[in-house]
Amino acid sequence: MFEDDAPGFDEAAVAYTARPAGDGAERLARLRLIRSRRVGPATYRRLMAEHGNATAALDALPDIAQAAGVDSYTACPEGVALAEVRAARRAGARMLSLGDPTYPAALCDLTDAPPVLWALGDTDLLTRPMIAMVGTRNASSLGARMATRLAADLAAAGYVIVSGLARGIDTLAHKAALKTGTIAVQAGGLDVVYPAENTDLAADIAKSGLRLSEQAFGMEAQARHFPRRNRIVSGLALGVVVVEAAARSGSLITAKNALDQGREVLAVPGHPMDTRASGCNLLLRDGATLVRGAEDVIEALGPPAPQQARMQVQEPPAPPPQPQRPWRDHAALHRQILGQLGPAPVSEDQLLRDLGVSTGEAAPMLAALELDGEITRQPGGLISIGAPRG
Repeated sequence: MFEDDAPGFDEAAVAYTARPAGDGAERLARLRLIRSRRVGPATYRRLMAEHGNATAALDALPDIAQAAGVDSYTACPEGVALAEVRAARRAGARMLSLGDPTYPAALCDLTDAPPVLWALGDTDLLTRPMIAMVGTRNASSLGARMATRLAADLAAAGYVIVSGLARGIDTLAHKAALKTGTIAVQAGGLDVVYPAENTDLAADIAKSGLRLSEQAFGMEAQARHFPRRNRIVSGLALGVVVVEAAARSGSLITAKNALDQGREVLAVPGHPMDTRASGCNLLLRDGATLVRGAEDVIEALGPPAPQQARMQVQEPPAPPPQPQRPWRDHAALHRQILGQLGPAPVSEDQLLRDLGVSTGEAAPMLAALELDGEITRQPGGLISIGAPRG
């Protein structure tokens, strides 16, 4: 069992009921446990479930390591953990431990939830509804304008915008939501801003928003840290909006995380010839919700609810406004749409009424058909069959 995030830990992770850290000794022990070699979130949960608290888990670690064939194992020294605590104190950061009332409720049901998060800024933002916005680091002019407008409009509607403090779409989303509240999840330690060009933005977010990291202070962001950061970005949010993304990009990893975590995935369509939009178009083809503006996001997720309770939800979440059409029905809907259309244009509203489907169900398919050239949109909300190919 002694492997970082080894497979087969789901049952123990689900069975583990997080409890508040309590006194300072237990909080320090939790930090030491997750900082110990070969202990990741899944192993941490297993150890806590088996031993009841971090102090007992630390005492058991050498024997567990020896049974796993690891000789001369020592847990994270107390002095190392104390140095991290002092660095956090100097920076004004606070420790959020899984099980504490201040820990973000949205992450609690994830089997790979970070056992410890360092927070710098306004932690009350974690009680508000959150939407993640991600995308390419090399945004087009249209993509940049779309990201800025979307983030500003969603922030004005009451959502907290979550992103990863990267170049491009992340930066634009944070800046647009700075006045109303934005959360930046960092890949490295809170005191190591990457990219360095966002140092001033990071400082502004610490003043009016919130910065989070599961990494130790002083830790430089490494390639393996970015996918782990992405799972926190998607896990905090009700849904992930992808503005521009290549077919192989970190943004699509975040979208996959969101699907695995039961979050909504939304995407802004782009021109099929623009590689920066290819990832978004793939998401739309596969059933993501099409986004033309903030209204589409709010329709898919519902208007922002009042502040949620930390660590436990007082009422069960409301069901989504429209269930997503099963994958197996996509081909049938494709045929039905084309069967209803001809050379003479009809209004999109009339088409949806004839088909008996909602806008949320039909929008991704209509976007895919338009991108493939099978239908043509005309002024006034009219749609017709696409020009014959050939």
